[in-house]
Order: sequence, then C-alpha cells, then structure tokens
Amino acid sequence: MTAERTRDFVVSPGGRLSGRIRVPGDKSISHRALILGAIAEGVTRITGFLESADCVATRNALQTMGVGIETGSDALVVHGAGSRGLRAPHKVLDLGNSGTAMRILCGVLAGQDFVSTLTGDASLRGRPMRRVIEPLGRMGATIESNQGHAPLTVHGCKELKPLRYELPVASAQVKSALLLAGLNAAGYTWLREPGPSRDHTERMLDTFGCVCLRADGWLGVHGGAALRGAEIAVPGDLSSAAFFLVGATIHPDSHLVLECVGVNPTRSGVIS
Repeated sequence: MTAERTRDFVVSPGGRLSGRIRVPGDKSISHRALILGAIAEGVTRITGFLESADCVATRNALQTMGVGIETGSDALVVHGAGSRGLRAPHKVLDLGNSGTAMRILCGVLAGQDFVSTLTGDASLRGRPMRRVIEPLGRMGATIESNQGHAPLTVHGCKELKPLRYELPVASAQVKSALLLAGLNAAGYTWLREPGPSRDHTERMLDTFGCVCLRADGWLGVHGGAALRGAEIAVPGDLSSAAFFLVGATIHPDSHLVLECVGVNPTRSGVIS
C-alpha cells in the first residue's frame, strides 16, 4: 500500500481586478428556453445559450423526439413541434447529470401520446424523483421508477386532469414540470409553494404568450394555451458571476464590470 502523495501550494496576494467581462449564460434559463421553444408553435431564437453538458443533454433529448434545432454561430434556432407534436423517442433519453432536464421533461412527457424512458449518470439516478412522480400521477400520467429514482418510464396521457396542489417543498423544477403538464390538462392547474423558488418558468411562459395566473399565493395555467415562438436572450449566470463579484469586492482598488448578468430577485442572495 503506497502512501498518499501530498502537494504544497504557495498562494501569493494578487493584484486588483479591473476590466469588463461577460460570464457564461444561465443554465436554468437555457434549459427552459429550449424546452418551451420545443413545445411552442413557430420558431424560437435563443442567444446566450449555455453550451454545458447538462444543456446539451436537453438539446439532444429534444432532437431525439423530433424537434428541429439549428446551431449557429450566434444563436440556437428551435423549430417548435407544438404542445403535442413531440415524437416517441427511438431510444432511452440520457440526460447525463441534469436533474433540471429530467424533472421538467417529465412534465412535458406526461401529456404526450407515447411512452419514453429517462435516465442519467450514477449521480442523477441517485436523486429523488417522487416529488414530481406523485403529482403527475394525480394528473393521470403513469411513471415507473426504481423506488422513486431514475430510470423513469413515462406513460403519457392525452387527457391529463387539472390539478390543485400545494408543493410540500419549494422547488422550481417540480413547479415547472407541473405547470407544463398543466398546459395539456383539461382545465386550470393551480400550484402553491411553502416559500419562493426561482420563477424563470413563469416569466418565460409569459414571454411565450401563456399568461400565468396569480391569486392569493396560488400560481395557475389554463390547459390548452398554445405557446408561440419567441426571441430569448439568455442572461449571464449569477452563480458564475459570484466569483468575480467576491474577487472585486475584497480588493479596494478593483473596478470590474460584469455585463448582462441576470439579477432575478428570486436568486440574488449573493448580491444582497
């Protein structure tokens, strides 16, 4: 048995930070722009898309289900298939390490007229999925799982039932899945969370022409609302910007401009 090798690191004070930079696009918004563009009618153009492994996994899954996506030098162009226009995948959809993709796509696939299976790497297969499985089951979809974990096999239902549901834990991913399933339900779907979570999906639904309803702490959508293709500019990711924010803050002579960073109040804790 060999002894563990150690290394010494010498850290010296650095100089001040100055200049202008643009951080990569927001991952959560990139996922949602792709997914909503895929189920919209018409063309969606996305600039600032984050080419991370997670977002690419979402893009690959949508393409496997027949969505036309063109990758240009400055934008992604998504040719929407409509709310029920996705095609049954010819293989298992591998979502890598993306819990966002798995949970939100469950909501989309719950209202499709085919069976699909979602899986991912070992880490993703270890994450809990009952929070999305159970409410979607109340809407009429059947989701088989490995004791509440992926792989998930989604048996879509053409006639989803509307839902009135209080989430036990605030979760932007579960909320998004249920809102998108609600678009294919016969009636109004209403959700309430015990606390605020990221509201990217609600904002983006408004952009795609589906007005989210808000009443006494409840959030709702009406089934049958058609999404329309949109122009989406993905802002820079605040989590990526945080490193530079802190770095500039701790040196008195720093002057750093971070361009086009998303400052959504539901995730601006680092700024506060």
